[in-house]
Amino acid sequence: MAEKILVVADVKGGKLRKSSFEVTAQASRIAAGLSSEVTALVIGKGMEGAAGELAGYGAAEVLVAGGDVFDSYSSGAYTRAVLEACKQVSPKVIFLPASALGRDIASAVAAGLGAGMASDCTACEVKDGKIELVRPIYAGKAYITFTLDADVQVITLRPNVFAPGEPDVSRSVDVTSLEVGPDEKDQRAKVVEIIKGASEKPDLTEADIIVSGGRGMKGPEHWPVIEALADALDAVLGASRAVVDSGWRPHSEQVGQTGKTVSPGLYVAVGISGAIQHLAGMRTSRCIVAINKDPEAPIFKIADYGIVGDLFDVVPVLTEAVKGLEE
Repeated sequence: MAEKILVVADVKGGKLRKSSFEVTAQASRIAAGLSSEVTALVIGKGMEGAAGELAGYGAAEVLVAGGDVFDSYSSGAYTRAVLEACKQVSPKVIFLPASALGRDIASAVAAGLGAGMASDCTACEVKDGKIELVRPIYAGKAYITFTLDADVQVITLRPNVFAPGEPDVSRSVDVTSLEVGPDEKDQRAKVVEIIKGASEKPDLTEADIIVSGGRGMKGPEHWPVIEALADALDAVLGASRAVVDSGWRPHSEQVGQTGKTVSPGLYVAVGISGAIQHLAGMRTSRCIVAINKDPEAPIFKIADYGIVGDLFDVVPVLTEAVKGLEE
């Protein structure tokens, strides 16, 4: 019987997040190299129908934990669901996205299993029968390639790095309920309210294009300058820590070591000098464009394309050029 790999899917608003498909697809590639099979775990009420979508990305079976205990998010309850799934499946490897969910429960799952753990990995492949991993260290200034010396491994994968590819719509999968009852320990902390933002655009961690502004924007009143560029590119807005600390933009838009780690296909840094803290959160972007009037700004050292100039002159011209491409 083939050994199992368990994938923990991420759910938001009753839908599977993009990172769920990315992790499932990558797990299936690893499973092929290890002659294993992928079992996916979906946690959340009413997810039985949507859970079957993971079959197209390589899941051989799907477990759904959908009891009343999952009416709202609880790290304790979600951790117990993963550990219950592990009892049933006995996986050698557990993959989670390095999203808010994965960052919250992965270490607890590893501790509960006595497993080795690797977090926020940006590359993952099978070599000589072992899973070789790559992750950033020293605030993203270097990368380490390694393997885990552990019988059971818990691995989180950075969102927007591993392409899920096109799903195989011909595949189907059995969806099985996983019973996870209530536990008083889960009530130590619970979500009591979710305040949704007005934007319908994807979360920063899942965005394909991000336009971020920094201190060079000079104030919140100038934000429409990059909002226009973001709209033209169908991009999501981001911000540096200096901007958020100044109260110009909400913390939900902060990119960096103390904000969100992003890996879009295109990252446009406007008026951002490139402090280490910020670079740690976006340097894995596939294409980086920097606009700054200081030619010595650190952001230019990692940028694929750089424009030295006053952003208030450059960005409007760039925005009009983008709009012209759509006509």
